[in-house]
Amino acid sequence: MSIDRPIVILAPRITDDSVTIWRTCLDLGWSSVRLRGWRVPDELLSHSGDFILYGEPLFAEAACDQLGLVLLEPAIDWLTTVPREHLSREIEIMSLGDARNKVSRAFVKPADGKIFEPKVYDTGADLPTEDRVDASIPVLRSGIMDFRLEVRCFIKEREIVTLSPYWRNDELALDPAGNWPFLLGEEEAARTFACKVLADPKVTLPPACTLDVGLDARGVWAVIEANPCWGAGLYGCDPAAVLKTIRVAIRKRSEVSVDDLPWISKRRSEIHGEP
Repeated sequence: MSIDRPIVILAPRITDDSVTIWRTCLDLGWSSVRLRGWRVPDELLSHSGDFILYGEPLFAEAACDQLGLVLLEPAIDWLTTVPREHLSREIEIMSLGDARNKVSRAFVKPADGKIFEPKVYDTGADLPTEDRVDASIPVLRSGIMDFRLEVRCFIKEREIVTLSPYWRNDELALDPAGNWPFLLGEEEAARTFACKVLADPKVTLPPACTLDVGLDARGVWAVIEANPCWGAGLYGCDPAAVLKTIRVAIRKRSEVSVDDLPWISKRRSEIHGEP
């Protein structure tokens, strides 16, 4: 198989986005395989070509481990490294136990995964209790911003390859026809702000990821978060551009460079007990 035609591996769980990815593979002339479980079939293990994976993080990690691949993604504390001028709020990473001791109102979310609901909590006492969520998990605690528009950008080598609104005025930015349209002026404003962030050398980024930016009720643009591109929701983004972005975020273990090391997913060592 040509090196320009990777095999796309899809998670067993069928979602609208994974169906879109599958259809896009057909359009591109790329092969795709939806696994029945987390075990990679022997015929894929012996394949010497390139792979792209699309699915939830633990699935992607398990598949990569079998295929001799590594995934690149923003570190869980990435937001705390972004200059405040791009955030317009203070953001800290701490244990859930420490966050429970805070008395002020703040937006709190798990630093990794969807362990509990990310939202504004009036005090730390309102966070999930120890019988539900372990106190040791890391969380991001931030100042509150009332985002009126949220936009997803797929980023490859610090360039926006495709973008889409996904949240507007407290609801999905989906129109009655099932599209994700930008309203007048939104795309240009979102792109201008995101490009400003990407041009800042103080903002470090993996070779490929998603960058979510938002416009708040005061008219202030700010970075919302950055996430792995290989499991991100598509919304109205161009799925062909998404696939080509994901490809940059996957490395053969034997080809990992020094520059890649800060961005290698830490879940692999957590799952397999490796250093």
